[in-house]
Amino acid sequence: MLDRRGRVALVIVGKADGIYIPELSRSRMSSARLRGLRLVHTHLNREGLSEEDLMDMLFLRLDAMVVLTVTAEGFPLQWQFAHLLPPTASEPYRVEPMRAWSDTAIDLAEQAQALEEEFARVVSDGKSSSAENRCILVSVSEEPRSVQERNLDELAELAKTAGITVCGRMIQRTRTVQPRNILGRGKMAELEVQALAGQADMLIFDGELLPAQLHNLADITERKVLDRTQLILDIFAQHAVTRAGKLQVELAQLKYMLPRLTGKNRAMDRLMGGIGGRGPGETKLEIDRRRSRERMARLRKELDNLRRQRSYVRSNRSRNGIPLAALVGYTNAGKSSLLNTLTRSEVLAQNKLFATLDTTTRRLRFPAEREIVLADTVGFIRNLPAELMEAFQATLEELDSADLLIHVADASHTDLFLQIASVETILDTLNLARVPRLLVLNKWDLLDPHVQAELGDALPEALHVSALKGTGLDTLMKAIEDKLLVPARD
Repeated sequence: MLDRRGRVALVIVGKADGIYIPELSRSRMSSARLRGLRLVHTHLNREGLSEEDLMDMLFLRLDAMVVLTVTAEGFPLQWQFAHLLPPTASEPYRVEPMRAWSDTAIDLAEQAQALEEEFARVVSDGKSSSAENRCILVSVSEEPRSVQERNLDELAELAKTAGITVCGRMIQRTRTVQPRNILGRGKMAELEVQALAGQADMLIFDGELLPAQLHNLADITERKVLDRTQLILDIFAQHAVTRAGKLQVELAQLKYMLPRLTGKNRAMDRLMGGIGGRGPGETKLEIDRRRSRERMARLRKELDNLRRQRSYVRSNRSRNGIPLAALVGYTNAGKSSLLNTLTRSEVLAQNKLFATLDTTTRRLRFPAEREIVLADTVGFIRNLPAELMEAFQATLEELDSADLLIHVADASHTDLFLQIASVETILDTLNLARVPRLLVLNKWDLLDPHVQAELGDALPEALHVSALKGTGLDTLMKAIEDKLLVPARD
């Protein structure tokens, strides 16, 4: 490995059929920069650059990949080099022809500098700044392509909520998803080319990556790799305001990361235990694990205290005979907007996924001096990560004590029925099937009349409202009163 001044930065000794490149410094890693290193290596035959050489150059963003062929006696014979091309080019890299070993009339450092300036120009001419987080969305699944497209649409909304710009997507349908290698090296090379063209600094996979998959992806690409669960956890961390919310998010993050500590980075992997590996590396790994477990135990203890406090509040409310109705539903269905309209509150309501994280309660008054408590809870999503389900038990217990669940759904969403089914599945998982519920189709005003008629036939029991325009709320109030207050009045 040579830097741009021609100084030796690293010497690697391999076998006749290959070398192992250790983890390199990430100090120069950005969408507009190359590694600042070129790899010069020998082939003990007369073959030029191999496909694996080119993939290493692509994934490591090297200034150049150079090969020197030798004779049977070990004397230099010919040399060849390849370099990356800017994202505007039709190909990701250029492979130069073989030349005599003594023909060195080319300045590789100057060429790398010019190429880096071109990368910077492409980034500056783009729509977004290079400092902005940019990603490629990836779906690898056995499901039909239409389902994968729909799932990536939702993942794109999650990325937008997290402040990430989506600059591309890749879909691969496979019969069986490999537990160790979710993508082959060839498909990863295609993904890397797309990431180069879009100036993406991270790859976000739909679904949850296994520790082995995360580890193998980190071995191949230098870009940041996230899965859907990590993205949701990051959104929750951004939106946690109360102490309870922050504790629950931290517990969920630790629970997610604990089995992935070994695959967190390649440097730690090489310090794992075993023959020739026992000692400081293994101790460091065990220390990280033990500290995570100890922190998780403390968080669970604090959340238990919060759970008892909330239970005390709920018991007081129950003794006072005040019914509780909880708003549940898919994220971004309009629960917070409905709460604000019904109770004349100013709870945060945004057109984003998971804009509301902590449970908010407000009193809702009815005629004849009757009132109920209306609670706005965290939104649900398909395949809600198990870590969140466990960590947010303190919040979800508010649903367990509810006298009525008001299931709010986005009537204008293309996946309305799938979202309703996902929420119903989660409610059944929480053993809430026994709690009476109302189905409310929000954003009814956004539908065409013929679509309204079709939904009216498909969901005859549903109530039709518009939280923003205030239409249909009288009918909803009457339905809530019939469910909660009429029996009490009798």
